[in-house]
Amino acid sequence: MSKAVEIKKGVVAEITEKLQNSTAAVVVDYRGLKVEEVTELRNKFREAGVEYKVYKNTLARRAAENAGMEELVKELVGPNGIAFSYDDPVAPAKIASEFAKAHKNLELRVGIVEGAFYNEDKLKEIANVPSREVLIAKLLGSLKAPVSNFAYLIKAMADKKSEEQA
Repeated sequence: MSKAVEIKKGVVAEITEKLQNSTAAVVVDYRGLKVEEVTELRNKFREAGVEYKVYKNTLARRAAENAGMEELVKELVGPNGIAFSYDDPVAPAKIASEFAKAHKNLELRVGIVEGAFYNEDKLKEIANVPSREVLIAKLLGSLKAPVSNFAYLIKAMADKKSEEQA
């Protein structure tokens, strides 16, 4: 086999592994972005722990087939970048959606989030979901509220009783 074929097989294996191991893989169309804007996008992804790569579509399609993600295969046309997240499944969609608001040339295409295929509309819905930390804080606040209210009520009753005695 030629060296080029070996390299391509290695890239396909790399993409397949990333697709299988990631909690989310979001495909974006970066056509029309300037170099500085793409660099800014890469930095935003990097800060969030998201890996962003541009692969040849033929190699990405082959990797998607290997990973069993048939829905993704037919969507990989045109200039695409793929953002892989291994921790936060919402991060790639959220970052790309926020970036697309400021830079109209970036488009969310499709994605695989925790094994489920999502089109552009569904990805935008996912992007609007609050982060895990915010959801946990809201849950804890909801759990704490009844106990806090009960404690305030008991204290108010105790204060009122001490005023009456005084």
